[in-house]
Amino acid sequence: MTYALVIGAGPAGLMAAEELGRAGHRVVVAEGQASIGRKFLMAGKSGLNLTKDQPISAFLPHYAEAEGWLSPMIGAFGPDGVQSWSRELGVPVFTGSTGRVFPVSMKGSPLLRAWLNQLRSMSVELRTRWHWQGFDGENLIFDTPDGLRSLNPSVTVLALGGASWPRLGSTGAWTSILAAKGVAIAAFKPANMGFSVDWSANMARFFGVPVKSVALIAGGKRERGEFVVTAKGLEGGGIYALSRTLRDGAGLTLDLAPDWSEDQLMARLDTKGRDSLPNYLRKAVKLDPMRIALLQEFGRPLPEGLALARLIKALPARLAGPAPLQEAISVAGGITRASVTNDLELRAVPRVFAAGEMLDWEAPTGGYLLTACFATGRWAGKGAVNCLANLSM
Repeated sequence: MTYALVIGAGPAGLMAAEELGRAGHRVVVAEGQASIGRKFLMAGKSGLNLTKDQPISAFLPHYAEAEGWLSPMIGAFGPDGVQSWSRELGVPVFTGSTGRVFPVSMKGSPLLRAWLNQLRSMSVELRTRWHWQGFDGENLIFDTPDGLRSLNPSVTVLALGGASWPRLGSTGAWTSILAAKGVAIAAFKPANMGFSVDWSANMARFFGVPVKSVALIAGGKRERGEFVVTAKGLEGGGIYALSRTLRDGAGLTLDLAPDWSEDQLMARLDTKGRDSLPNYLRKAVKLDPMRIALLQEFGRPLPEGLALARLIKALPARLAGPAPLQEAISVAGGITRASVTNDLELRAVPRVFAAGEMLDWEAPTGGYLLTACFATGRWAGKGAVNCLANLSM
């Protein structure tokens, strides 16, 4: 019997299943975890950022060298498409002050429930605890609660994720399976991750405290954003926005008073009087204890006068390296562009398509990650639909 198999029930896999189901095909979705969309739900714990409400011409450059590759896919299902799709599922969305788009509920679970109900109405079959083991000829082998099972679908869409957050299912174990088939895979690197810092004991009381009202500079890029000091180092949105640049070797500089010019700081510092320096920085320059602690940590011994003003405006942060892959939000690397057709079919393995973070692209947080997973899943699903149509001729 003709049917389609989707391996992986994250956003890319479910979107591929939706396209296949809408076309009237029988679809089996095999998921290794005990439940569906675990990373999707985890991402939504602090507010599910679906996409970024901006023109496609401003949206696409965030994919850097993958822009040309992803352009037709995101052009077909980009920020507007994601928002319309959510509303059609009965999940209204809103755009925040930064342009980020969220469900009104801010959670991922209502959207996932509505999506799964739609898929079931299309007769999409979901199987959990089905762990893909590889190929046996043209068959795909799974370790299931009922023992080893072999499937021989007409088409397959792989949406197994990258190698970040392995406890949620994205282990990257598929790389050895596909490499043995001749699929070229770029090595994984962490993306949207924190960075380690060898803190002195003085910083322990600030662990977990957010750092606000700063600008971060790396590799010629300047970002206004918050981040958090942790026992391991620095993490959070402001760091993630520059994580690729930092990972690739640029140093990080902090502007602790981004709304002050160097001359304004100098004028204030010249009137210090008898106050201790921390007290004076708090009163005259409006630095909070967290920023003062960072200044003392990275700038000790602190200079005076013009040198101190310059240090406040450009404080070098001593990073010890990126967080490991398993702690990253996403990954760079994966199946190379040359290894797939324009429809995302594996050149080395006919009738098998790939989508989502399995592919070699990366993007910052802020809606770009999830949109590309949706878009590539939809594109691979449409490619599989076309493949089935050709097989029936």
